Amino acid sequence: MSSRSLLQTTGAFSILSSTLLILAAAVLWGLLGIFGKFALAQGLHPLETAFWRAVLGGSLFALHALVTRAPLPRGRDLLVTVVFGLTGVSVFYGAYLLAVQAGGASLASVLLYTAPAFVALLAWRFLHEKIGRRELVGVAITIGGVALISLGGGSGVNVTLAAMGYGLISGLTYALYYLYGKAFFSRFAPHALLAVALPVGALGLLPLVPFEHKSPTAWGALLAIALFSTYLAYLAYGFGLRGLNATRASVIASLEPVVATALAALLFAERFTSLALLGAALVILSALALSLAPRRGA
Repeated sequence: MSSRSLLQTTGAFSILSSTLLILAAAVLWGLLGIFGKFALAQGLHPLETAFWRAVLGGSLFALHALVTRAPLPRGRDLLVTVVFGLTGVSVFYGAYLLAVQAGGASLASVLLYTAPAFVALLAWRFLHEKIGRRELVGVAITIGGVALISLGGGSGVNVTLAAMGYGLISGLTYALYYLYGKAFFSRFAPHALLAVALPVGALGLLPLVPFEHKSPTAWGALLAIALFSTYLAYLAYGFGLRGLNATRASVIASLEPVVATALAALLFAERFTSLALLGAALVILSALALSLAPRRGA
């Protein structure tokens, strides 16, 4: 085999393996609402579930940072990371699982994908990035999709004010990952940043957590959330980005709400009406379009 053929074969294998890693991350994130619903069924409060996700997931990232000797943020970087932990972890983790409890795993997962619309608005307001026609259309489509979901509802899907509110808050706080990541992920290893942000997020949740007795099944659900939908999901996505550009990775990662909706329908009989399903499709398509849009500097 010639050196050129070997390089082509190696490149193709790298793209394939990276694609599979991003796909694995999307599936693992899609399982979050499913594992969360199992935890809630064991009598755990959503905020306690979020707390243990941050504690256990943060412990895994801390161990990873210790083994790899990754430098941790200090000074002003540490202060910003603490603020991010209180918003992007405490509020985000709590709001998402409250949305799962109030409306169902499928609704929470779809509303999470309003995040790119929030990113476009936040980047325009705080990063002085220009907002163009594409971004405005994407935000409008997202709003229309959310409206259709609220009007359509579905079987096993509780479209209440609380469910919509918690879902949109989770989308807003998830969008903060972009603002934070834009400034820090190129300067620090992501697992080192998460080793700080997740424990801070757990401390932010601690005063609000009503702790309950946990069965072995409940602990199993919590460990699954921390290991699969937090630690391994972030690692798979990070390694996948080494062989794929962000555009292609965004396309694959958009399968997350599709996975969550399909599993929720199969396991919990959660099914959107046709109108709500159209709204969910609009939210996902808008998220995909906004994720693929080139960022415009001021």
